[in-house]
Amino acid sequence: MGSASRGPDNRPLDARIAQEHIRLLYDRIAPLYDMWAILTETDARNRALELAAIQDGQSILEVAVGTGLAFHEIVKRNPNGINIGVDLSRGMLEKAKRRLRGLSRANYALAVGTAFHLGVKDESIDILTNHYMLDLIPFDDMDGILLEYRRVLKRNGKLIMVNMTEGERFGSKIYDFVYSISPKTMGGCRGIKLKERLQQLGFSVEVREYYQQMLFPSEVIVAYK
Repeated sequence: MGSASRGPDNRPLDARIAQEHIRLLYDRIAPLYDMWAILTETDARNRALELAAIQDGQSILEVAVGTGLAFHEIVKRNPNGINIGVDLSRGMLEKAKRRLRGLSRANYALAVGTAFHLGVKDESIDILTNHYMLDLIPFDDMDGILLEYRRVLKRNGKLIMVNMTEGERFGSKIYDFVYSISPKTMGGCRGIKLKERLQQLGFSVEVREYYQQMLFPSEVIVAYK
């Protein structure tokens, strides 16, 4: 099983915002999300894009596309391929659509969707990317999502994940404290480690790297089906 950050009582921090409320929460914070993401997530996101090693003509799916910070770069690198982005929040998707308007010649589609049921054919995706979403998901629901990722990935398809993770350096535990008091302040995210869980579900994990920006801890994972 994967592990997670712990609260003041030393219990693992599980998701504390119900899935039916996540969409509304991210609709509300969409106007401010880019500021947070640029300050705390840029290093990990850029590394994930580097490790994706995108080749034009691939089929790429981003789950939880958010405001399109990564998706914009994906589409730029894969203009002749298939680029699909899904997100639960219409507010986040509207920002992503505005960000992508300048890439009119590129091939992409953005739609409301859930990681639990991707609506994509079996073994049709070369690269699946997922940034800062599994850290919102209860432990009991994670395997269903990860198995859905396995379903849509081609044989030897690549999974790129970026998650809020357990803090490993000075100051990073402050986010666990904030989450334990007010999960909504953290956007529902808490620190997790997914390498072991992915391996138990049959993925081959080739990279797991730790990043910390503005004290915010992230893990970047590259795994293959």
